[in-house]
Amino acid sequence: MIIVLAISLVGYYSGNAAAVSYKNTNLYYNGREDSQEVSLTFNVYESSENVTKIMDILDEYEVKATFFIGGSWADDNVDCVREIYNRGHELGSHGYFHKDHSKMSYEANLEEIRPSVKLLEMICGKKISLFAPPSGAFCEDTLSACAYLDMKVIMWSRDTIDWRDKDVSLIIKRATQNLKAGEFILMHPKDVTVQALPEILSYIRENGLKTATISQNLGE
Repeated sequence: MIIVLAISLVGYYSGNAAAVSYKNTNLYYNGREDSQEVSLTFNVYESSENVTKIMDILDEYEVKATFFIGGSWADDNVDCVREIYNRGHELGSHGYFHKDHSKMSYEANLEEIRPSVKLLEMICGKKISLFAPPSGAFCEDTLSACAYLDMKVIMWSRDTIDWRDKDVSLIIKRATQNLKAGEFILMHPKDVTVQALPEILSYIRENGLKTATISQNLGE
């Protein structure tokens, strides 16, 4: 039922969707360098079990993260999405069907992003203002579509590549080596990530850094 409502919103909100110039003002690879804050981001299209394990670890360390949720996954896992929000984490859109946004027109970008945003807003009752393009693939039309939707496009400064590599020590190294304030660390709800996360959080704490959501890291 939720997916039907979300998809129906495409037509409702498509009127007057003229392209908006982005001028690179809504694209972010990192946050503030003067705050000692780093951000953990999790792109989610799978594994509510591992998402719950990740949230439990984050609770243990008393930190908040930003979860970019795929719309098709959210529709099948409403309770998990709501739990992420209720535990105090930030939600962002990861599109609806994990498409390649770099090959999509302005209208196609709108049609892929907007239903996922409206679905998340219906689930949690809060405005969604962040979009992380799947695989980091975007084009000018993606940025313009997000500008029209009043959304920021979030990339990363560190990619753990946990979806491919199963080496815990390698994931930890990619997340922490020479870590600096303002950085965005990209992860996914994989088994190896659950194993690596406590040591990543310990490193952050022991090296005088703080963990913050993306919006906090951007000074909002």
